[in-house]
Amino acid sequence: MLSATMHPTPVQRRRLAAAARRVAQAAYAPYSKFRVGAAVLAGSGRIYTGCNVENASYGLSICAERAAVFKAVAAGERTIAALAVRTPTRKPTPPCGACRQVLHEFGPAMTVICACRSRGRIETTLDRLLPAAFGRKSLR
Repeated sequence: MLSATMHPTPVQRRRLAAAARRVAQAAYAPYSKFRVGAAVLAGSGRIYTGCNVENASYGLSICAERAAVFKAVAAGERTIAALAVRTPTRKPTPPCGACRQVLHEFGPAMTVICACRSRGRIETTLDRLLPAAFGRKSLR
């Protein structure tokens, strides 16, 4: 069992990145052509994936990161230790603000790995990407 503050092993990092790359192929992105894949490592040690799904009414689209988180939550997970996101860009692209906020709910200090079609990679933590986040402590 992993906590949201545990760092994934090198093997888990590779598996997450590979899962994100694979699921990006399933993305439904007829408008942007920006196919994104995400994989989260849950507290149980299981990996859940998601891809972006666009809609002609753009506001109804869902990002890959949130799709992966929601899939994990639907399976009963409540903590996320790490996220890998893969974008079709030359430089790695971190999650958008909405995804960062959703991710914070389940792992404020999680490891975030951003990969792309080149060898470029960003590895950081969510609390660095979303400092002074609004969360559970804000409601107390």
